[in-house]
Amino acid sequence: MRVLIAEDELRLAATVARGLRREGMAVDVATDGSEALYKARVTHYDVVVLDRDLPELHGDDVARALVEEKPRTKILMVTAAGRVDQVVDGLGIGADDYVAKPFRFAELVARIRALTRRREELRRAVLRHGDIELDVARRDVRRGGAPIDLSPKELGVLEVLLEADGAAVSIGTLLDRVWDENIDPWTNTLRMTVMGLRRKLGEPAVIETVRGAGYRLA
Repeated sequence: MRVLIAEDELRLAATVARGLRREGMAVDVATDGSEALYKARVTHYDVVVLDRDLPELHGDDVARALVEEKPRTKILMVTAAGRVDQVVDGLGIGADDYVAKPFRFAELVARIRALTRRREELRRAVLRHGDIELDVARRDVRRGGAPIDLSPKELGVLEVLLEADGAAVSIGTLLDRVWDENIDPWTNTLRMTVMGLRRKLGEPAVIETVRGAGYRLA
């Protein structure tokens, strides 16, 4: 899951981003509306946590643009506490949900996960390839019926490969979908993650390296 935090309170943005990363999410941060809209246009985010009162470009304008240009991206609007009018306006613009400041971190996580579950309802509930199964909602992986314990990044890589259904997935796509903007594209993090995933999935090996193209499921 990739999330964009659009928040101009730097300490709050850093704290929320750090917490969501501990929850296994890939998180980017934007500190004004113009930066948020730019990042959302060039990167696919599952959820944008959007403060309504952003500098440079107001959160309402960011939301309107995302609704028109990125309809698959869910918007969680952050509003001032007790401002019912802000909630109504935000939902009217096209936000999918809202949370009022100050909020509890556990509530924020729950709302983000609820929004992604709604998106996943439009996808297959279970992704399969051969004897490998991934229950998308429960994040449950099995091979030949036996459960497999994967790290969040291993699970993310497997999900992208399963969605490709045997087609090659580029290294750039995997880095973009599973990691955040802080990842060094020249790092061996992805290679090490794939090695760990191969080991946990066992034999016969199902992840192939496609020279010059990336990885695919055999």
